[in-house]
Amino acid sequence: MTPSELLKVNVNDHTEKKQNLTYLSWAWAWAEALKIDPNATFEVKTFHHDQYTELPYMNVNGTGMVWVTVTLLGTPRTCMLPVMDHRNKAITNPDAFQVNTAIMRCMTKALSLHGLGLYIYAGEDLPMDAEPVTVKPVDQKGEVKGEAQLDTGNADANAKLFADSMIKYSSLVKDLKDLNSYWKANQGQLDKLKTEYPDLYDEVRTTFSNIKQQFSQPQE
Repeated sequence: MTPSELLKVNVNDHTEKKQNLTYLSWAWAWAEALKIDPNATFEVKTFHHDQYTELPYMNVNGTGMVWVTVTLLGTPRTCMLPVMDHRNKAITNPDAFQVNTAIMRCMTKALSLHGLGLYIYAGEDLPMDAEPVTVKPVDQKGEVKGEAQLDTGNADANAKLFADSMIKYSSLVKDLKDLNSYWKANQGQLDKLKTEYPDLYDEVRTTFSNIKQQFSQPQE
């Protein structure tokens, strides 16, 4: 099979979506590679971290970068990939599981350089299109008023802006009733935040919990 033929292979049935990015199943991708070339191999590059330790990733300011070379039909192609968390941010001091996950993703990406599933990576280095999010803010009287649209053009930035807005407006509520009303008014967006950006959701929830405790304390 030639690279031009590999480029035409539809891999959509073997992908999954996470944080607006599409991932191709590494197991399926490698199975396809073996069908094309039973002698296909992949090699993980190792790096000396000190005179005694050699690890399967490059240390970049405390984060990790893995390098994988896939040889298919006699041609080697090398790809590198950061060790990332669920928000696609580089992880400081990654553990073995995180490094292994990055290696398998990198192997799949190296396969794409041969043509298999290359189209799913198109535009990955461009700003992601994102639907604007909305927040129902609180006015100076502590009441939920109107609706504000937040749009940076990037899904991650939109989520951060929403979380920051929720925290900011929470300081304006006057009592527990208004606090609960503010949360319920933004419930739909909060549910989405909880699913897609749990760390940001926890920041908002912690802020609301702290305010709730303040309102619940007896007044002296």
